[in-house]
Amino acid sequence: MAICNLYRLTTPTSAIAGLFAAQVGPAPNVAEEVYPGYPGLVVVAGNVRAMTWGFPRAMKSKRTGLPIKPRTVNNAREDKLATPFWRESFVNRRCLIPVSAWAEAQGEEGHMTRTWYAVPGDEPFAVAGIWRPTSEWGDAYSMVMVDNCEFMAEVHDRMPTILRSKDWEAWLHGTPEQAFALCRIWDGPLDADATTEAWAKPRPPAAAPASTSPTLF
Repeated sequence: MAICNLYRLTTPTSAIAGLFAAQVGPAPNVAEEVYPGYPGLVVVAGNVRAMTWGFPRAMKSKRTGLPIKPRTVNNAREDKLATPFWRESFVNRRCLIPVSAWAEAQGEEGHMTRTWYAVPGDEPFAVAGIWRPTSEWGDAYSMVMVDNCEFMAEVHDRMPTILRSKDWEAWLHGTPEQAFALCRIWDGPLDADATTEAWAKPRPPAAAPASTSPTLF
């Protein structure tokens, strides 16, 4: 299962704007639980904005060879950021993704539950993101993934790139080399909350703008 296909943000938008010293941009209201293909909040150009989580990847039908709905590519490996699919966005359009916690599936297939991971404290933390405009869904963003830390060794081999507040400016406005240097394994504390929540739960009623089969590309 590709990593980070669900996260939540429980902090009010106004408080996020204050934490990130940003203004509230267009259409900031989103669900607390964010899934690939649905809107989430990002901080970019001094604004808290709603964008679709996941870049569209063109797909063709295996049966007919004709174009079908694009696939949602919601996670970008740091070792792939120089490839054509990600390069321009990484160089020119980086963003911060406020996150309260992200979920991983644990347990046997068909009986998986949600374990939530978070940086200790009451405030959301920032995950490194990149974004781009799309003709399919408007502006869309993707999370940058790095190798997991030891705390998550038994769960997955990848995790989101967590940024300390002192590094936010460098991620947003530094050179590509400076930003890439921040794509590193998290060495701070993490909290884990192993719940009995079923991994597969009903999603928000609004239809996603594309195929919601999440991808780590």
